[in-house]
Amino acid sequence: MFVKSLSFKNYRNLEDGILQPCEKTNIIFGDNAQGKTNLLEALWLFCGGHSFRESKESEFIRFKEKQAKIGVEFFSQNRDQKAELVFSQGKKDVFINGVHKKSAASLIERYNAVVFSPEDLTLVKRGPSARRRFIDSAICREKLGNALIISKYNQTLNQRNALLKDIYRHPELEKTLEIWNDTLCYLGSQIILRRFEYINKLAKLAEEYHLGISDGKESLTVNYISTTKALYGENESEIFKKFSGELQRSIRDDINSGFTNIGPHRDDFDIIINNKKAKIFASQGQQRSAVLSLKLAEAGVLSELTGENPVILLDDVMSELDRKRQDFLLNKVRDYQVFITCCDFDDSLDVGDNKKFPIKEGRVG
Repeated sequence: MFVKSLSFKNYRNLEDGILQPCEKTNIIFGDNAQGKTNLLEALWLFCGGHSFRESKESEFIRFKEKQAKIGVEFFSQNRDQKAELVFSQGKKDVFINGVHKKSAASLIERYNAVVFSPEDLTLVKRGPSARRRFIDSAICREKLGNALIISKYNQTLNQRNALLKDIYRHPELEKTLEIWNDTLCYLGSQIILRRFEYINKLAKLAEEYHLGISDGKESLTVNYISTTKALYGENESEIFKKFSGELQRSIRDDINSGFTNIGPHRDDFDIIINNKKAKIFASQGQQRSAVLSLKLAEAGVLSELTGENPVILLDDVMSELDRKRQDFLLNKVRDYQVFITCCDFDDSLDVGDNKKFPIKEGRVG
């Protein structure tokens, strides 16, 4: 797929206008705090309505304005399509091809992108929650049904946790835990199965990319680690049985702590370089190579699953990578539509066909 145009009105600091990119590499350059990341965020929001930054929807609306609107025209699924997101205080309206939809999740499976920001370069060192967000974001963009399962699981988890806190004060409520346990295990086993399947695909591609960027000197392995003791290759029924058993064994710990200690919300995946945990032993350069490989693999898996290349959004990461990694990254995204933000672009880098967009005080071009 590729984006044909992006329009914006009252969106953050951007001056109302339209961005008309080329189908290959688009370079958005300017000083800091001019609106470069805001443009990429607007492109990303059509993946499901959530920012890749920790932002509230109210922050999308320009100061003193009541409403913000962004629209995109794109080619996907062998036809031209368009979508519009309208943000008001406490409300979001979604339109796809002129039809009003209940939520931006309706865009999943139509519009796909992969974003790579400086924060992603710390994925190896950060806590398990960051890695869970990475994998869940990917499987949600792969299929709308996955997003719905994760949403239902989180609702059930919150209800079970609320009950656990009540049980600590009212022990007679413990017998009602079974009401939530089966639903939690049913939904959780589906999430774990999909994560295993995704990680398996991701790991194979990431290994190839890492071999390339390290000149064959390093091997990269990615292993999903489940608190339910589930293993790759097990079916949903087998995962459910293990989850249920571990959940039962952890009841006393759950009641004492007031939250659920077992389940996909506590899982993680290991990133291993040359048989050593990258989080502990890898140098900063090795960690960045690993994350670069994972992000490229994320784009590759999406291409395999959807039959279309996602749009690649590179938010100020070029300056964070050395020349070797820059060249490797640009070479591997040649077949994608790419948006790159930067302060000063190195014209000696080979980006192929490209279009440049200067930005200053929110004004593009």
